[in-house]
Amino acid sequence: MNTVGMKCNVRAARVANKQNARATRVVQCRASANNFVEKVKDASKVAAAIGASVLVAGSAAPNAQALTFAEKQALTYLQVKGSGLANTCPVLDDGVSDLKSLKAGDYNISKFCLEPTSFEVKEEAVAKGAKADFVETKLMTRLTYTLDEISGKFKVGSDGSVELKEEDGIDYAATTVQLPGGERVPFLFTVKELVAKGNLGQFGGDFIVPSYRGSSFLDPKGRGSTTGYDTAVALPAAGDSEELEKENTKSTKVLKGSIVFSTASINSATGEIAGVFESIQPSDTDLGAKAPKDIKITGLW
Repeated sequence: MNTVGMKCNVRAARVANKQNARATRVVQCRASANNFVEKVKDASKVAAAIGASVLVAGSAAPNAQALTFAEKQALTYLQVKGSGLANTCPVLDDGVSDLKSLKAGDYNISKFCLEPTSFEVKEEAVAKGAKADFVETKLMTRLTYTLDEISGKFKVGSDGSVELKEEDGIDYAATTVQLPGGERVPFLFTVKELVAKGNLGQFGGDFIVPSYRGSSFLDPKGRGSTTGYDTAVALPAAGDSEELEKENTKSTKVLKGSIVFSTASINSATGEIAGVFESIQPSDTDLGAKAPKDIKITGLW
């Protein structure tokens, strides 16, 4: 069995049409491992250097400096701490766009990383007769929303077909965004149990989205799914009314999302592959009390 370490490729990914807007919004500085280590002797200097080198506009997620896997491994814990680098995927600088360079076979995926660059929420249109559309949002979560260290199986057929099965890793991240009107939308960014199929150029599939909160979570009225009160204590007579049914009956139902990967670069020598992705998944339902909103997430892998 071969090993494929998946890392993102910013240079090649920007060629894709979906990333043209991102290329104009985000300015990143690159440095070699040696130069980077010399410039940032401690964690405070790392954060200062990154803050000065990154410009973010609109709803794009903030990004730290783009480093390769080897460059990130050369840094110490204190140099990474507080810098935002732990929330970024390594870049692939020496890959090629010839997707046929990846030979057919069964591969083990390791260090599969997904770094979001934008979050959008589907909202009902204000104008009469207009259709619902995705709107830009403001990210409220700190730099803890990237999925990393994901492992699984990756099969490449002789006809160019591929199949990806996610198995384990840091495959979920609690994230919150804010709509232009001020409403905040929490969701669990994830690719749990992903099964994606297609060809080397583009492949995709469905995954499960677990409940944002667990069954033992208690709301302000002390109600929960497996523990707590059955109804609001202050309203015992109206506890079984239809209007309170969703609030009283907590649900941790597992929902589904979908994702599409586009491959931009491959390094067959090191077994690295990179590209861009677009995912659409439901938001938090407040344990069944609210209807989920559709979240569109785009980024690098």
